[in-house]
Amino acid sequence: MKVLMISTDRKIFESGSEVHKRMAKYASDLDELFIVILGLNRELRSEGKLKYLGLTRFRAMFWRPPNKFDLVTSQDPFETGIIAKRLAKIVSAELELQIHTDIGSTYFQSESLKNRVRTFIAKKILPKADKIRVVSQRIKSYLVDSWKVSESKIYIKPIFVDVEKIKTASIKTDLHKKYPQFEKIILMASRLTWEKNIGLAIEAIASLIRENKRIGLVIVGSGPEEKKLKLKVRNWRLDNQIKFESWSDDLPSYYKTADLFLLTSYYEGYGMTLVEANAAGCKIVSTDVGVAREAKAVIAKLNSADLSNKIIEALA
Repeated sequence: MKVLMISTDRKIFESGSEVHKRMAKYASDLDELFIVILGLNRELRSEGKLKYLGLTRFRAMFWRPPNKFDLVTSQDPFETGIIAKRLAKIVSAELELQIHTDIGSTYFQSESLKNRVRTFIAKKILPKADKIRVVSQRIKSYLVDSWKVSESKIYIKPIFVDVEKIKTASIKTDLHKKYPQFEKIILMASRLTWEKNIGLAIEAIASLIRENKRIGLVIVGSGPEEKKLKLKVRNWRLDNQIKFESWSDDLPSYYKTADLFLLTSYYEGYGMTLVEANAAGCKIVSTDVGVAREAKAVIAKLNSADLSNKIIEALA
């Protein structure tokens, strides 16, 4: 099968990144996989069955279609979905739309004007797809029940997580040795963005340390909310209890040596860190998003009082 993928994820170009590894694995099951990253204009590059198509050649496809593709797939049903739909018609291929976020979440839909427009686009374009790939049962159920999308079009394919690799990974970093001042260590690992709702975790920790000064929160990640979150920690005088770290390739060690993994997102399409933490044998407290229930998480409500209680319950 020859597949053309439309994406906006620039990490696909980064050799060694997890998304690059996933694309290489996907390509191994195909005859050829061509990937166009919108916003980048690189020359055609080949890595075996995995090929990258520069924007110059990509634009030419609208005027001079290349050899026939069997499938055109987009990594979202929004902007890239519109392009994929047009291309699928031009090259006489099936259209597949992928959904990696929880488009049924009211938090997603109300987060911004852009998301409201994206929701409108998705409602219009999804019924026209030949296939729809979703990453969780939650998303499939929403599409079928609320948007009346044909169930026969939808298939569930979770984001690949190498569970065995996590289970067998040796411990290189022991969080309790790194932060000996903490009796209990709570770990978060995510992009520092609005939907991850890290501020709620900070509020919960502020409540918990009134009872136990030796509880610590380690936040691994970066993003547009980083300065705001660090300022909140400083203003609340929580610098001794909350530590920020940049992203690490040694997360299995962190999962295995933390006492609890915490996720406080408003919405998640999947929640890869939940699967990773569960594979490492770490206890989990999470809001009811993505695959939190499948990952055997203790489910907390979106308020600091309930979150604090659930953390105490899980740490007991």
